[in-house]
Amino acid sequence: MSTSTVPARRRSVLISGASIAGPALAFWLDRYGFDVMVVERASTIRTGGYPIDVRGTAIDVVERMGLLPSIRAAHIASRTMVFVDRTGRVIGSVPIYEAIGSENERDVELPRGTLATLLHDATRHGSVDYRFNDSIDTLHDDGEGVDIEFASGRRARYDIVIGADGLHSRTRRLVFGPEEAFSHSLGFCFNLFSLPNDMGLSHGGIVRAEGGRTAAIWAVQDHPRVFGFLASATDDAPVSASRDAGEQIRRTRAAFAGMGWEVPRLLEAMAAADDLYFDSVSQIRMPCWSKGRVALLGDAAFAPSFRSGQGTSLALVAAYVLAGELATHDDPDDAFAAYERLARPFVEANQALATDGNGTFFLPRTQEDIAARDRVLAEIARNGTAGMFDDTRSRVHGALHLPDYASVSR
Repeated sequence: MSTSTVPARRRSVLISGASIAGPALAFWLDRYGFDVMVVERASTIRTGGYPIDVRGTAIDVVERMGLLPSIRAAHIASRTMVFVDRTGRVIGSVPIYEAIGSENERDVELPRGTLATLLHDATRHGSVDYRFNDSIDTLHDDGEGVDIEFASGRRARYDIVIGADGLHSRTRRLVFGPEEAFSHSLGFCFNLFSLPNDMGLSHGGIVRAEGGRTAAIWAVQDHPRVFGFLASATDDAPVSASRDAGEQIRRTRAAFAGMGWEVPRLLEAMAAADDLYFDSVSQIRMPCWSKGRVALLGDAAFAPSFRSGQGTSLALVAAYVLAGELATHDDPDDAFAAYERLARPFVEANQALATDGNGTFFLPRTQEDIAARDRVLAEIARNGTAGMFDDTRSRVHGALHLPDYASVSR
């Protein structure tokens, strides 16, 4: 922990975003005696959502929060990912956690909404103030504090502002400029939606892939609804530049025409879904995560993309570090510099997982990628997984040794 003295004055912090990173930061800042407000444009905590993972160092964070038993109780325990051809014939399968580098006895997979609810419940009964149906409209940092005008028209001043408002962060845009300067496409766009579990799937998924397009159906335990997933390669500008769902549906229909298997059914379910989420597969890479009295956290600062599988874990770890450094530095510049010095190497190592060999295994771009994947599946069928997957990813997941901020008190 830093040897800086703990600030004597109670400071105010505005956090924009109430998904994972924002409430996790609020938890620690509240413990350290800050006045914390979380503003969220949605009407409430989003309770639905796809499965996410808490791995490596992030497990240490939730254990220190006292949330590990509740998080373990929500573990999904997925088992197998099956790969099929256009007729549905099984090509091969892999045990999910081995393939993605999770430690079976330690890491946890749970619904995103469950984790969001646990974090909200852990903070809303304290002194953290949540304000839903609102967002930052304008922001002015005069060096001594930050003046905020909210979309609702309310005005307030804070000592520190943290943008934890996701991949397309408005806070980042207001302070650092347009997203295009920091967004790096990984060459795909994707669609995620739910549909009835008519195939009786349980604890895993089925994948049909050709070079440049992947279709999958994923079951969370024995739930009566499953997640449909359609991802296609693109050299265009990120699809997030257009939030037109009709246009995205048309693009996806064209990209997946004639693919066979369950794809026609998935396309129909996508078009009818009331929970369709679509975007580009991209990362946020910034030379600096702070400016003045404003800093960024989670996907707003360093989105690693779902190909890394580490977005949630990075948010939890970075929130712990940022709160600890703010608590042990009176000057936000010093706190933000320490936060970045500690967290950036860990973040960048985990971002790099999005472009390793596992990325093309699960989301192949070329027919050569498909052939390489099928060779691995054939080897697993013959000899099992021994020696097929090393511990590189799990070592990266746990590469940061958490600083100890236990002596910080109100």
